[in-house]
Amino acid sequence: MTYRGKTWSYLPTVSEGSLSHPHNKPPFSFVLCRPATFKSLQQHAPIVTACESVIFRRATIMPSLLVVIFVLEVFSHLVNTIGAATINNLLWTLLNYLPISTSKAAKQHRQLQIEFLKTRKELNATSSQDEFAKWAKLRRTHDKQLEQLEKSKQTQEAARSKFDTYLTGFRWLLTKAPQYGLPFWYSKEPMFWLPYGWFPYYAEWILSFPKAPIGSVSIASWQLACSGMVTLVVEMVVSVVGFALAAKQSKAYPVKVPAGAGKAETVAGLGEKGKKEL
Repeated sequence: MTYRGKTWSYLPTVSEGSLSHPHNKPPFSFVLCRPATFKSLQQHAPIVTACESVIFRRATIMPSLLVVIFVLEVFSHLVNTIGAATINNLLWTLLNYLPISTSKAAKQHRQLQIEFLKTRKELNATSSQDEFAKWAKLRRTHDKQLEQLEKSKQTQEAARSKFDTYLTGFRWLLTKAPQYGLPFWYSKEPMFWLPYGWFPYYAEWILSFPKAPIGSVSIASWQLACSGMVTLVVEMVVSVVGFALAAKQSKAYPVKVPAGAGKAETVAGLGEKGKKEL
C-alpha cells in the first residue's frame, strides 16, 4: 500500500489494533509498516479499508484545528497590540449608549455634571456681600449637587470596575484558555505530516514535541510558528506604513535651507584653504 509517498505493508505478527509509523506508533487503529517485503495486503482488505477510513477521518479534523489556532493567535496579537485598556474604554462607551440601567445611570451622571457646572458658574458670578440671600441659596444648591455628583461618581466607578472584571475574565477565556487548553487536549494529534526523509530525526522529534507522532508537526509547534509569523507580518506592515508616512510628510513639509548658508560655507572653506597655504 502506498500512502503519503511511502510504501506500507501489513505485519501479521503484530496485533491488529494500532498503526505503526516508521519512527513511532501514532494513535490510529491498525498495524501497517514499511517496506513492502511482507505478506500481501490483498487478504487483509477489510483491515486496510478501516485503516484508511480512520486516517482520512482524522485528516478532515486537522485542517479546521489549524485554522482555529491561526485565528486564535491573530486575535490574541490584535488584542495585545490595541491594548486591554483601550478595548475596555471603547466597549464601556458603547455600552453607555444601549437602553440598559448602566446607560441610564451614565446619562443621569452627565446631567448632574451639567447642572453642577451651571450652578458653580452662577455662584462665582454672584457677590456674597451685595446679594447675600441669592448667594446663600446658590451655595446650598451647589453643595447639594456636589454631594449627589460624588455619589453618582462612586456608583459609576463601581459599575465600571465590575464591567472591567467581567470583560477581563471573558477575554481570558476567549484567548488564554484556548491557547493553553487546545495544545494540552490535542497534544497527541498530528497537525500534518512532514515529507518522509526530508528532515533528520532530531528535527522531526523537535517538531513533534511533546507527544505528537514523530514525523509530524505537533499543535505546539504549529502554534509557535503561527505566533512568530503573525508578529513578523505585523512588524513588517508597521515598518512599511511608518516609512511611507515619513516619506509623505517629508514631501509635504520640505526642510528649508537658509539663504546665506551656502555662501557662509563657501567663505569658511576659502578661509581654511588660505590658512593652509600660509
